[in-house]
Amino acid sequence: MLVTAYLVFVVLLTSCLGLELSRCRAKPPGRACSNPSFLRFQLDFYQVYFLALAADWLQAPYLYKLYQHYHFLEGQIAILYVCGLASTVLFGLVASSLVDWLGRKKSCVLFSLTYSLCCLTKLSRDYFVLLVGRALGGLSTALLFSAFEAWYIHEHLERHDFPAEWIPATFARAAFWNHVLAVVAGVAAEAVACWMGLGPVAPFVAAIPLLALAGALALHTWGENYDRQRAFSRTCAGGLRCLLSDRRVLLLGTIQALFESVIFIFVFLWTPVLDPHGAPLGIIFSSFMAASLLGSSLYRIATSKRYHLQPMHLLSLAVLIVVFSLFMLTFSTSPGQESPVESFIAFLLIELACGLYFPSMSFLRRKVIPETEQAGVLNWFRVPLHLLACLGLLVLHDSDRKTGTRNMFSICSAVMVMALLAVVGLFTVVRHDAELRVSSPNGEPYAPEL
Repeated sequence: MLVTAYLVFVVLLTSCLGLELSRCRAKPPGRACSNPSFLRFQLDFYQVYFLALAADWLQAPYLYKLYQHYHFLEGQIAILYVCGLASTVLFGLVASSLVDWLGRKKSCVLFSLTYSLCCLTKLSRDYFVLLVGRALGGLSTALLFSAFEAWYIHEHLERHDFPAEWIPATFARAAFWNHVLAVVAGVAAEAVACWMGLGPVAPFVAAIPLLALAGALALHTWGENYDRQRAFSRTCAGGLRCLLSDRRVLLLGTIQALFESVIFIFVFLWTPVLDPHGAPLGIIFSSFMAASLLGSSLYRIATSKRYHLQPMHLLSLAVLIVVFSLFMLTFSTSPGQESPVESFIAFLLIELACGLYFPSMSFLRRKVIPETEQAGVLNWFRVPLHLLACLGLLVLHDSDRKTGTRNMFSICSAVMVMALLAVVGLFTVVRHDAELRVSSPNGEPYAPEL
C-alpha cells in the first residue's frame, strides 16, 4: 500500500502538471492580468487567503487518526464529526449576517483566532475539550467560506471600482491554487507527523503559525468593510419561495444535498478503511487532492471549444462515477476480503468526480438561482445536506466496524442512485434551456465553491 500510494501520487501529479502547463501555453493573456493595480490588490487578498486555506488543509489528513491515537472508539469519533457538522450548519446559516454586522476584516481575524483555538484543543485528550474544538472548527469553517470572499468582492467593486467581470477570474485562480495548496499540505502533514515527534497532533500545531500570520496580515494590510443586508428571516423566506417555485432549483438542491452528504461521509471513512493497511495518510490525502485537481482540469477541457460538453453533462458524469465507486467500495470493504488498493482507486474516482461536480454545480446554480436569492437558497441547500451526513454517521455505522463500514457504503450507493434519478429529472426539465449552456467557445469562467 505504501508503494502504491507514492506511485499513484506521482502519476496524478505529473498528469495535472501536464494539463495545466498545456492550458497556460494556449491561454492568451487577458486585460485584467496586465493591470498593475489589480495584480497588487489580488496579491493582498491571496497572501492572507492562501495562508488560511493552507492551515485548513494541513489539518485534514490526520484528524481521524488523531482521535484514534487518543484511543476513542469509532462511535465516539463519529460523534465528534457530527458535532463539527452540526456546528458548521448552525454557524453557516448566520455566517453571512454575522460577517456583515461585525465587519469582513474583523471576521477574518476572528477566523484566525477561533481556528487557532480549535488547533490547540487537539493537544488535549479530554473528550469534552475535543467537542468544544469541533464546535470552534465549525464556526471557523463558516467564516472561511463567507468572510474572505465577501471582503474581496466588496473591495473589488466598491473601493477599487474594478470591472465586475474580473471577479470570476480571481476566484478561478484561487480555486486552482487551493487545489495546489491541498496537495502540498498533504505532503507537509506527512512530513511533520513523522519528523516533529508529536505524532498525529503535529499538523495541528504546525497550522497555528500560518493562522497567526494570516490574521496579522489581514489586520495590518486590509481595510474594513460592512454591509447592511436584509434580515436573516427575510433572506431565508425569499430563498424558500425560490426553492419551491422553480423545479430546477428544487432538483439542484436535491442533487447537492444527496451528493455532498455522501462526500462528508467519505471524508469520515477513508482513514479507517486505508490506515490499517499501512497507508501514508498525508500522501493519500495529497493523491485525493491531485485527483480532484485533475477533475477540474478535465472540466475545463471538456467545456472548451474542442469538445464543447455542457456542465449538465459533466454533472451527470460525476454522479455516475460516484455511484460506480461506491459499488466498488461495498465489495472492496467486505469483512475478511478487504482490498485496500481497490478501495484506494474507488476513493480516487470519487475525488475525480468532485473535480467535475463542483464547477458544474457552481455554473448551474449561478444560472438558475437569482442573485438576490442565492444566500437564502444556499442556506436551505445546506440544511438537508448536513442532516443527511449526521444521520449517516450516527445511525448507519454498525457497532462492528468492518460490517458497519460496508453497510454505510451500501447505503451511500442507494443515496447516490437517488441523486442520479434527480439528475435525470433535472436533465429532462432543462434539456431545451439555452440559458444553462456554456456560451463562450472556450468555456465560461466560473466562480468556484470556496
